[in-house]
Amino acid sequence: MTDTTPRLPLASSTGAKKRLFLRSWGCQMNVYDSGRMADVLAPLGYAPVDAPEGADMVILNTCHIREKATEKLFSELGRLRLLKEEREAGGGEMVLAVAGCVAQAEGAEIVARAPYVDIVLGPQSYHKLPEMVARAGRAAGAVIETEFPVEEKFDHLPDAAAPQGVTAFLTIQEGCDKFCSFCVVPYTRGSEYSRPAAAVLAEARRMVAQGTRELSLLGQNVNAYHGEGPDGSEWGLARLLYALAEIPGLDRLRYTTSHPRDMDEALIAAHRDIPAVMPFLHLPVQSGSDRVLEAMNRGHTAEHYLRLVDRLREARPDLALSTDIIAGHPGEKEEDHEATMALIRRVGFASAFSFKYSVRPGTPAAGAPFRVDEATKDRRLQEVQALLRDQQAEFNASKAGQTVPILFTGLGRRPGQLSGRTPWLQPVHAMGDSSLVGRIAPVRILAGHPYSLHGEIEPETQQEKNAA
Repeated sequence: MTDTTPRLPLASSTGAKKRLFLRSWGCQMNVYDSGRMADVLAPLGYAPVDAPEGADMVILNTCHIREKATEKLFSELGRLRLLKEEREAGGGEMVLAVAGCVAQAEGAEIVARAPYVDIVLGPQSYHKLPEMVARAGRAAGAVIETEFPVEEKFDHLPDAAAPQGVTAFLTIQEGCDKFCSFCVVPYTRGSEYSRPAAAVLAEARRMVAQGTRELSLLGQNVNAYHGEGPDGSEWGLARLLYALAEIPGLDRLRYTTSHPRDMDEALIAAHRDIPAVMPFLHLPVQSGSDRVLEAMNRGHTAEHYLRLVDRLREARPDLALSTDIIAGHPGEKEEDHEATMALIRRVGFASAFSFKYSVRPGTPAAGAPFRVDEATKDRRLQEVQALLRDQQAEFNASKAGQTVPILFTGLGRRPGQLSGRTPWLQPVHAMGDSSLVGRIAPVRILAGHPYSLHGEIEPETQQEKNAA
């Protein structure tokens, strides 16, 4: 599990006396979910803190996608058990909760192995946290909620959320109906559900009013969005993007994660016609072999993916792509691996996520024959990653000498340094006035490094700020 713990604002000014520590692993949706959990607990007097020591409540928001997710959870719980016991020995209390996809999949096992856990809740139940905290105070054992009432969750979330910053995530869709052979999402997040467009637009307006300038729309299968529109008709993602682009002050729009089967012509046209939609798309292919794609139940071929890439680039010539690659899926042969390498060379990715196949209990691939041995998976993954690293470095280097609009998101590590993002999601560092944070400014890229860019803010921009 990758730690994506959100840096939540410390709301000491509210007078809250209870301390809440949230640790989030995995995808951006978990980061969004953690923020909303903090929102629903705020009326109970909980204010976020940045360490578990001395916390009145600790929530571990888990992800089941990565390898050994359950083992990592129990390792963390073992450390927290000591803090909980110390606090109780001193007459205090620590409510310990496990949330997210591992909680959904392993609820009973968590309680059996860690009986000191007070609350276990799945991704669709965090709106019930206040009630569960009260029940945990009365119960002799753990309180468990792992149902799938997704509509109820969104209906009961509070409107007011803590400001997320210049860039922010907004969940518009949850669950997946694709049932890829390697994936646990349909079992931990449930079937596809899309939030009503009016609710999405209202939340987006609130976020922009709080200072957000770039929104990343989230969903397990986000381009399958089919929410109810204000007029009662069904809206697809493209129509939602057009409506969001009309919000004053919302400068940039992104969305993730997409499925090739749901990239329709309207969405391709949105990339061409909406300036706020950034020229960067995460479009997982997983493999370049049709035989492996069929075994994965992906529902598309390599040729279908390549034709889709061509249509997207025809609509938006400056579009950059990222993807997901799995090395060593059961049954993958050497020629399948070579087909994946060939597809990567053909597309040319700006960035990517690549992993060895690992078993997810309960998924179809977990019991599949013809397992690939670990040494072969390691070697194939290293070859995939080497090629992808070269492509990313080449893409970053290609920006050197260009003047690029950069959305500055915060301060850099060095005194006087700012950090920001290009339209293609590349991190950029440049020296400049802190008053530029939250603004888009032209930056001449001086160098493209493997994982970031270094630039110089155009002198006219600095002069304008000094004159203001």
